[in-house]
Amino acid sequence: MPNALAAVLLLSVLNYGVTMATASSDENFFQNCPASNCSEDGPEIRFPFHLETSPASCGAPGMKLRCSKQADTILVHPKFGLCKVIAIEYRYGFIYVVPLAASKCPLQKIISTNLSTDVYRPYGSDSATLVSCSTEFRPSNQYYVAGPISCLSNTSQFSYLVTSFASMDVLPLDCMVISNDIWIPYPLKNESMVRLNETAKGTIAFGETMFMWSVPNITNVCQECEIGGRHCGFHSETRQAFCKKHSSHVKVIAATSSVAAILVLSVIVAAALYLALKSKYDEEIHLKVEMFLNTYTTSKPKRYTFSEVKKITRRFNNKLGQGGFGSVYKGDLSNGVPVAVKVLENSKGEGEEFINEVATIGTIHHANVVRLLGFCSEGSRRALIYEFMPNASLEKYIFSQASDTCCQEKLRPNRMLEIATGIAKGIEYLHQGCNQRILHFDIKPSNILLDYSFKPKISDFGLAKLCARDQSIVTLTAARGTMGYIAPELYSRNFGTVSYKSDVYSFGMVVLEMMSGQSSSDPQAKNENDVYIPEWIYEKIITGQELELIREMTQGEKDIMRKLAIVALWCIQWNPVNRPSMTKVVNMLTDSLQSLKMPPKPFVSSFG
Repeated sequence: MPNALAAVLLLSVLNYGVTMATASSDENFFQNCPASNCSEDGPEIRFPFHLETSPASCGAPGMKLRCSKQADTILVHPKFGLCKVIAIEYRYGFIYVVPLAASKCPLQKIISTNLSTDVYRPYGSDSATLVSCSTEFRPSNQYYVAGPISCLSNTSQFSYLVTSFASMDVLPLDCMVISNDIWIPYPLKNESMVRLNETAKGTIAFGETMFMWSVPNITNVCQECEIGGRHCGFHSETRQAFCKKHSSHVKVIAATSSVAAILVLSVIVAAALYLALKSKYDEEIHLKVEMFLNTYTTSKPKRYTFSEVKKITRRFNNKLGQGGFGSVYKGDLSNGVPVAVKVLENSKGEGEEFINEVATIGTIHHANVVRLLGFCSEGSRRALIYEFMPNASLEKYIFSQASDTCCQEKLRPNRMLEIATGIAKGIEYLHQGCNQRILHFDIKPSNILLDYSFKPKISDFGLAKLCARDQSIVTLTAARGTMGYIAPELYSRNFGTVSYKSDVYSFGMVVLEMMSGQSSSDPQAKNENDVYIPEWIYEKIITGQELELIREMTQGEKDIMRKLAIVALWCIQWNPVNRPSMTKVVNMLTDSLQSLKMPPKPFVSSFG
């Protein structure tokens, strides 16, 4: 490793002279267009924004700002008019503004005006709905409801904002929807759950709004620069944005024999520093895991040494499977209880996967969640010991149905309903039954294990996230999960905000796969009608056709398949607001078919 690092460093030094000319030309932009602000407390103004007093080349088109006599930062919005800029978030392309024009009801203007322009479009952390109720009430949960809104209410009608994640039972029965998709900007410097009446206060009283900006060839480049801790600039000749290079204090030295000696010494020092830092980093990870384990509750599973793990697995003699995390081996505890041992050979990050597993699954006991019996942590060697599931995972039976008669019989409709209900109860427990809400974020057939009686148990909590039970919005730095089962909002916040509803989507995809015996997550996987499976099932449902996907069925089995299809199609609605909670899903699966309502189309249709 030191030799490789030395070569890299040497090449970097040799390339230094070549890059100096480019670097110096880049620096001209930042010298001619320095960052500024209108007041000491005002937001910093830098590319792609610029002041109207600076050259036009210092900013992107349509992103000009000005300073008022009161030293406020002003944006002239084409539709909102003069706006005071409260803050600018360069990393994610957000600008918070408040309109300066007086209005008796700022929220009314937001609702009635299309505020999108060529550069700006409204954006917020949550979509709210405006409702009107014939009676005034005090919201029991102010995380979900704000109001009444005085300027939109009178003696007979009272207006409220309701967050998209609220269940309708938080409102009186006489309330009617007036307007959907009202974007409420999330609070500055606050990633935790906040009451809607606090979040929406500025919007209701002053019309506070958050815009995203979008300029071709500029926005994406600049956001990458800012996330990497560098400012963004612009080449007027090439019309391309670029990232400011990290400052360098290296001076150009004449080419003498002393340069070679300095370079060699630098390489040696750098290699030694790298090895020292790596060792320190590994030690910090070990201490982090140990601190977690030391504060772990007394109800924790048993801790084993690595030599004991080798004894349990008979020196890793019986391998059950291999994954990105490492390997799973069959073993037996000293009392003869069979177990599955997951060895985290390729554990990534700073021990998060290991801590996630122990912190979530280690403290809960539910019939439909696999039980963690023990764990091992010795330096970088970590293992998790689970109860053994003799019938492997649901994946084995789903994708063998078409060719394996045995698997067909084991996944008859009655068994499918039992498995789906068990999975739903397990997820419901994670969402509602624990002291903290647990979001799994990786529900898929390979993570649903089957015991001796084919009872499903949810496993693999490496991507799970803990949050407060009353917290509906979750902040993630990146999408997590498996392709095909990931809810749309994890790809793009345009579909909604990330919440427990993301697990609901994954559950729906699993049920559709279980029914069809094919990968409903892959648009290339077609059935005999050459149609994307979820869409094909939806068309069957709305036209009242039978769902004999693989085998001949009795009328009772056909009814079960129809019930599973309706529930699954509700779960995979692209808008999280339209998906049921897992409690509702359990009720739907246990209720009669006649009690179920038909779902709306959950995706963009490809039918002509």
